[in-house]
Amino acid sequence: MNHTETTRTRHRVRAIAPDVVSELLERDDAGGGPRMVLDEEGGSPMRCCLGRSLPGERIALVSYAPLRRWAAETGADPGPYDEVGPVFVHVGGCAGPAGSGFPDAMRGDRRVLRAYAADGRILRGRYVEAGDGRPSIEEELDDLYRDPEVAAVHLRAVEFGCFLLETRRD
Repeated sequence: MNHTETTRTRHRVRAIAPDVVSELLERDDAGGGPRMVLDEEGGSPMRCCLGRSLPGERIALVSYAPLRRWAAETGADPGPYDEVGPVFVHVGGCAGPAGSGFPDAMRGDRRVLRAYAADGRILRGRYVEAGDGRPSIEEELDDLYRDPEVAAVHLRAVEFGCFLLETRRD
C-alpha cells in the first residue's frame, strides 16, 4: 500500500500591528504625515485589519516600508530590497483582522508573491492569477514555504505594485 504524506507548511498572515499604525499616523516611513482621505465609495484595502473600507469612511494614506519594519524585528538586512509605498489604515483604530485564515478582501484576479530569506534577500517571486484550475493563493504560499530558506512572503497587487499583506513562517 502506498501512502502519500502531505506536509502543510505553517505560516501566519499578518496585518500592520496597531502600535505600528499609531506610529505611521504620527510620522510615516517616508518621514511625512498621513494624508486623510474620505473614502466616498469604500472598498480601499485596509492593511490594519485586512478588510475593505466602508463608503464614507475616513481613512489615512501613509507610506509604509514592510521590509524595513520586518528587518527591525528580526535583524534582517533588506538592503536594496527596502521599499516604501502607500497603504491605507484606519484613523481611529480598528479591531484588526477578523480571522486567522487568508483574508478574502486581499484576494484579487492577479497578485504577486515575493519570498524573502531570513537575512533579507529576495529569493523568488510568483505571479498568481485567480481562475478555475489555477492554484489558490494559499496553495502558492504553501509551495513557497516548502523551501526552508523562505522566512517571509509579501503579497502585492499587480496593477500598482502595492503591498497588501505579509506572511511569516511560524
